[in-house]
Amino acid sequence: MAAPKKGRSASAQSKPGRSLALILIAIVALTGGMFASGHKTPRLGIDLAGGTSITLKAKADQGSAINKANMDTAVDIMNRRVNGLGVSEAEVQTQGNDHIIVNIPKGTNSKEAQQQVGTTAKLYFRPVLASEPTGSAASPSPSASPSGSSSPSPSSSASSKEKASSSSSGSPTPTATATSQGRAVTDALKADATPSSSGSPSATSSPSPSASSSGGSAEATKLQAQYAALDCSDSAQRAKAGTNAKPGEPTVACGENKKVWYKYVLGPAAVDGTEVKKAAAVFDTQGASGWQVQMTFTSSGSKKFANITGELAKNQSPQNEFGIVLDGQVVSSPFVQTAISGGQAEISGSFTQKEAQSLANMLSYGALPLSFQEETVTTVTAALGGDQLHAGLLAGAIGLALVVIYLIAYYRGLSIVAMASLLVSGILTYVIMALLGPAIHFALNLPAVCGAIVAIGITADSFIVYFERIRDEIREGRTLRPAVERAWPRARRTILVSDFVSFLAAAVLFIVTVGKVQGFAFTLGLTTVLDVVVVFFFTKPLMTLLARRKFFANGHKWSGLDPKSLGAQPPLRRTRRPAGPAAGSADPKEA
Repeated sequence: MAAPKKGRSASAQSKPGRSLALILIAIVALTGGMFASGHKTPRLGIDLAGGTSITLKAKADQGSAINKANMDTAVDIMNRRVNGLGVSEAEVQTQGNDHIIVNIPKGTNSKEAQQQVGTTAKLYFRPVLASEPTGSAASPSPSASPSGSSSPSPSSSASSKEKASSSSSGSPTPTATATSQGRAVTDALKADATPSSSGSPSATSSPSPSASSSGGSAEATKLQAQYAALDCSDSAQRAKAGTNAKPGEPTVACGENKKVWYKYVLGPAAVDGTEVKKAAAVFDTQGASGWQVQMTFTSSGSKKFANITGELAKNQSPQNEFGIVLDGQVVSSPFVQTAISGGQAEISGSFTQKEAQSLANMLSYGALPLSFQEETVTTVTAALGGDQLHAGLLAGAIGLALVVIYLIAYYRGLSIVAMASLLVSGILTYVIMALLGPAIHFALNLPAVCGAIVAIGITADSFIVYFERIRDEIREGRTLRPAVERAWPRARRTILVSDFVSFLAAAVLFIVTVGKVQGFAFTLGLTTVLDVVVVFFFTKPLMTLLARRKFFANGHKWSGLDPKSLGAQPPLRRTRRPAGPAAGSADPKEA
C-alpha cells in the first residue's frame, strides 16, 4: 500500500511546469503593467535625480518658545504633510536650534509637497463679515448652488454632529454689489464691535478697535478701502492680502471656490487651530451629504467654538459663516444654522473624497506650534549622486561577476540554475520598484541601491543551500532525481529560516529609522521576499526539469554533480542494509 502512495507523491512533484508557468505569467503581467503605467524606470530619490531643498527658520511669536519639543512637533507635522508613506523620500529634519531643512525629490507630487511645506502659518477660525466674488466672475447678483471643497469654499455647511437634522448641503453664496459693498463692510465692522455681534469672538479676541475711538473709525475706513480695492483673481494681490494680520484684529483675505476667487472681510480669530484635536474625512452612508469632514475640539476649543457658532447662527448670510484661514487664505467658509456644542462638528457640502481628505489634513496638521520664515529655496543637482550611483553600480557589477565566476568554478553546470534564478529575481525587483514609484511614492536612493546589491548575496545563499543538500544526497549513493526531491524539504526549512531572519532585521530597521536608511531597509525586505518566491516557484521546478536531462542525471563531470568528484559510493546504501524484512522499508525510488 505504501508504494502507490509514494508513486502519487512523485507524480505530483514531477509537474514543475506549472510553477514555471505561474512565475512567467507574473513577470509578463507585472512588465505589462509597468509599460501600461508609463513608468518604465524606478523613481529616483533626491540624491540621484535632484530636487528642491527648502530652509525654514523658526520665529518665536505669540508666546511660542523655540525649543526642542516645539521643533520636533513641527518636523513631525511637516513630515506628515509631505510624506504619504515613509519611503517617499521627502526628508524633513532640524538643523541647529531654529532651522528646519526640507528636501523634496524631483518627481511625483513634488510640487504639491513643496506647497504643503510652504503652508507654515497658523490655522484660525474667523467670523466672516462680508464676501463677494472678484475678477471676471464678479456679479451684482447673488450666486447659488454652493459646494464644499478642500480648497477655499465660501459655501460649505457646518452642523452639529449630534443633530444631523441641522446640517445642510449648501446655501446661497454671499455676495455684495459694487454699489453697496462699502456700506456692507462698514456695517459689518460696526456690528463686530458690539457685544452681541455674531462676529465678536468671546473666547480669544478682544473687541474690535474700530468702535472704541476715532482711530477705530480710521482703521475701519482703511480696511474698507483694502476690501474695495482687493482683486483676488490677481495672484500678486492674493499674496499680499491679510499679510501680517494679527489674530485679534479684523483682516481681508482671499479664497477659491470652484475656480472662482472670493474676497472676504474677516473678524478677529475666534478659535485657534491648535484647539482642533483631530479631523477626519468620512463618508455619510445614512444621508445625502456624501463626504464630510468631522472635527473634534479640545475642551477649551469646544467652549470657544460653541460661543462663536451660537452668535453666528443669529445672523444672516454672509455673517453667519466662519472662515477657516490657513496661511492667510480662506480654505473653507461654512455657514452655521445652530450653535454647535459638545466639542464635535462636521463640515459637509459637495466634497469629493480627495477634497475632504485634504481639508481634514489641513485641520489636523495645519496648526504648527511655531511660525516659520522661508529663508532659502535651492535646486539640488544630481551630478554628485550620479557619480555615486555609477560607482555603486560598478561595485555591484564587480560583486555579481565574482559571484558568477565562483558559481561556474565550483558548481559548473548548476551555475546555469543559479544565474537564471538571479536574472528572474533581478527582473522582478526592477519591475516592482518601477511600479511602486507611482503607487506608494517609493524613491530609489543610494542606500536602496546598496540594499539591492546586498540582496545578491542573500539570493545566492539560498541556491547554495539547496545545491549542497542535493550533493549530500548524491554522496549517500542516490541518483539525481530522488536526490533533488529528498534534498528540497531540508533545504526549504533552512532557506525559510534564513530569509525570515533577514526580513525581520529589515522590518525592524525600517520601523526604527528615518530618512534614507528606510530606503535600504525597504529594498532589503522586498528582495528577501522575492528570494523566497524565486526559490519556490523557479529554482526548485527548474532543478526538477534539469534532473531529467542526461547531462545532469548521468553525472557528467561538467554538471557539478559527478558522483566520483563528490566522493560518492553507489553501492553504499545496499551494502549497509541487511537483507530480509528491513529491505522492504527501503525507499521505492532508490530501488
